[in-house]
Amino acid sequence: MDDKEIEKKLQDAWEETSKIQPKDKVEKSWQDFSSRTFNRKKKPIKPWHYAAAAVLVTFLSIGGLRMYNNSSFESSIASNINIIENPGNQNKTVYLPDGSLVELEPNSQLEFSDNFKKNRKVRVKGEAFFRVEKDKDHPFQVSCKTTTTTVLGTEFTVKEEISNSVSVQLYEGSIQLNVKDSINNWILSPGEKFVYNTNQLTITAFERFKDFNKKPLKEVINYIQTNYNYKITFPQELLQKQVTIRIRKKETLSNITQILSEIYNLNSYRDENIKEITFK
Repeated sequence: MDDKEIEKKLQDAWEETSKIQPKDKVEKSWQDFSSRTFNRKKKPIKPWHYAAAAVLVTFLSIGGLRMYNNSSFESSIASNINIIENPGNQNKTVYLPDGSLVELEPNSQLEFSDNFKKNRKVRVKGEAFFRVEKDKDHPFQVSCKTTTTTVLGTEFTVKEEISNSVSVQLYEGSIQLNVKDSINNWILSPGEKFVYNTNQLTITAFERFKDFNKKPLKEVINYIQTNYNYKITFPQELLQKQVTIRIRKKETLSNITQILSEIYNLNSYRDENIKEITFK
């Protein structure tokens, strides 16, 4: 293969990988590169020229991929995208760079950018619960299908339904909801559920607490074990004693443990390795 053939192939590759750039910019950059690489006096091409060209073509390809990624996840996000999936059968806890907590349900996916602290926007596929750190200068936004939930600091659940709808349940704080191509927005209060699909939009009340009114302590223990996937060991003589307690459905396990310890004047010991909490 002579010099002209090599130059022609490299130019074709250069233009192909640079389609996303303005044409005049591509032509100028090629002229600069070719003038340095291909001696017009037709001196023999050194082996390193091939390596240099390969490196440059590879670099342009990577740059093109990054620009595609940027535009594919909200035009306002100008950074690489992190994707976290939960293929298992139990909730997966994720801590975002700003300290916000996400409980990702099975078969769900979370996406956020590398510059998340300055651009607190995430996308959910499936279902996730959020406990958002407050930051008045950087609102927290969750996109799911055609809806966007905007918050400053609160606790809520976003769920992508099979019926091509999206539901949002607010446990604490306040959130604003927007729908694509709509000029309206909706403000939710704690205990309200927002459901949207292409045909209708509804806001209804839901029960965000679990109440135990003079129930055996054993029922409370069973509720905790079922919803938090921890084994709870309590003194046998207390299990049948009646208790009246209200538990917020998305309350942290640490807070529930502390409340029970204070009620019964016991110490609790948590073993993360075997997922067990023992009261003594």
